Amino acid sequence: MEKLKVGFVGVGWMGQTLLKRLAERRDVEVLAVFEPNAQQGREVLGQLGLPANLLVDDFARLTDNPAVDSVWVVSPNGFHGAQAIQALLAGKHVFCEKPAATEFADYLEQIALEKANPRLITMVDYILYFDTMETLLRRMAAEGQFGKITQIQVNYRHPINIAGSKAWKLDRRIMGDAIGMGVVHGLSAMVYIMAAQAKPVEVYAINMPAQVRAFEAEPIWNILLRFDNGATGFCFGNIDSGNGYDAAHNLYGTEGAFMFDSFADRPAKVRYWSNRSTNGQWVWPLDAQRCAEAGFASLAWPADATTPDSGDVMQHQTAATVDHFVQCAGTGVKSPLSFVNSAPIAEIGWAAQMSAALHRPVAIPLDEAQACAFFAGRERHGT
Repeated sequence: MEKLKVGFVGVGWMGQTLLKRLAERRDVEVLAVFEPNAQQGREVLGQLGLPANLLVDDFARLTDNPAVDSVWVVSPNGFHGAQAIQALLAGKHVFCEKPAATEFADYLEQIALEKANPRLITMVDYILYFDTMETLLRRMAAEGQFGKITQIQVNYRHPINIAGSKAWKLDRRIMGDAIGMGVVHGLSAMVYIMAAQAKPVEVYAINMPAQVRAFEAEPIWNILLRFDNGATGFCFGNIDSGNGYDAAHNLYGTEGAFMFDSFADRPAKVRYWSNRSTNGQWVWPLDAQRCAEAGFASLAWPADATTPDSGDVMQHQTAATVDHFVQCAGTGVKSPLSFVNSAPIAEIGWAAQMSAALHRPVAIPLDEAQACAFFAGRERHGT
């Protein structure tokens, strides 16, 4: 069995989890780990049963190593862009935590490099893509269970952890913005649900400064999307405060509707109706008994079906995420989450920042010249 040879950067909260998933696989070999905090790096390697001599003191030791096939970028946000670009220039496949870039120029270069090197496999870790509920919901939308979707809302409200070593998230230069930090989870879920029917063409956004914690970048966002079939999408985003993890879904179409409440007890979290499969009756697919009593036993979801209930990465589909990238790298098949294929999601984030500053809707795909001028000007003024 030919193994994927990995160079890994960043053993923080998410990095430790993904590195553990890689170490568990027989088709992967970790060749080097770059972590500036050497003590933390040694501790994590020890916990995972990996040899301490994997730790290197320079990111270039990953990209310059001809034995490394792929570089996994799981460093703090502000390093993603430059590190991913360096890896692509070195001819490596790249797995990158979201956001793939916190600078617009880096985003453009990543797209250009992937297009110029089509054999390279890339992936941005929009991890909700692998959640069971999201997978089933995408399939139902593609099958037309809800008819033409006219309105969709997916929230991302979660008081992200800024304790201890995670305090870098307060720093605008390192975090980037709150959309890339977390709100993009709601946006990515929305775009992939709608993908079989429509694509986003316009963004209008309003943001708000921190109200509770000392975020330098605005942590509160309200983002409205217009799709090319006339449908409307909306996301409430807030990484500043809250009482739990709100990933509420509210979808309405001409033939049905879908609701998800992350705060409800499990049997009541998900409900939907469809003229095509439930005769217009509401069903609760996580409640097998209720489905059976209503005559829809076949519509009950598996007992181990996951839903996006928590911001705790240990409860996310990290094994499926890793498996997906390893398979793509092994087969040469581009991921739906590649830099190029997931560009519409990144563009929403860039457009939302422009819209909030300009107080008007912004069309996507972006006019690159206008966007470059906007972000260059904002950088000059330190905003």
